[in-house]
Amino acid sequence: MQKQSSSIRTVVATGIGAAVIFVLMKFVAIPTGVPNTQVNVAMGFLALLGAIFGPVAAGLAVFIGHALNDFVTYGSPWWTWVIVDGLIGFAFGLAHKRLNIQNGKLGTAKLVWFNIYQIVVNFIGWVLLAPTGDIIIYHEPANKVFIQGIVTWITDSISVAIIGTILLVLYARTRTKGGSLTKER
Repeated sequence: MQKQSSSIRTVVATGIGAAVIFVLMKFVAIPTGVPNTQVNVAMGFLALLGAIFGPVAAGLAVFIGHALNDFVTYGSPWWTWVIVDGLIGFAFGLAHKRLNIQNGKLGTAKLVWFNIYQIVVNFIGWVLLAPTGDIIIYHEPANKVFIQGIVTWITDSISVAIIGTILLVLYARTRTKGGSLTKER
């Protein structure tokens, strides 16, 4: 019964997460001046989604949300970036056990660790994987896609560092701290 409940929770979190990510990507993206590159506030939400629900829900939610946004905005998904976003969401979700925000304890050390982790994850995704995929699959010019990747790495890292950190702290404050309750005699 526990496994079925966890699966249902993951499916629901994925669906709601994908919808929220789609709305944030579509309507709350801030242009950077670099073509097809925006400050993506959805990444801050993705950090929270991953911390609460883990890698499967976060990875699938951002994959679906990004694909829907590309389809609605451009007519078809840009698969290299959609896949990289899914991988980044999965990686953010891998941090959920270490963050353990369900217990209400989220100190400075965990936040610093998470932000270093997310900067590295974003670097691997946006500076290494996405541009390389664009060059191999779409035959895009290297200078164009690496500039887009570097700008996305910086803006997504900042989005997670500010919005994601705020959301993580606020969520952790809503949880009962582990060991804070005592049994009355």
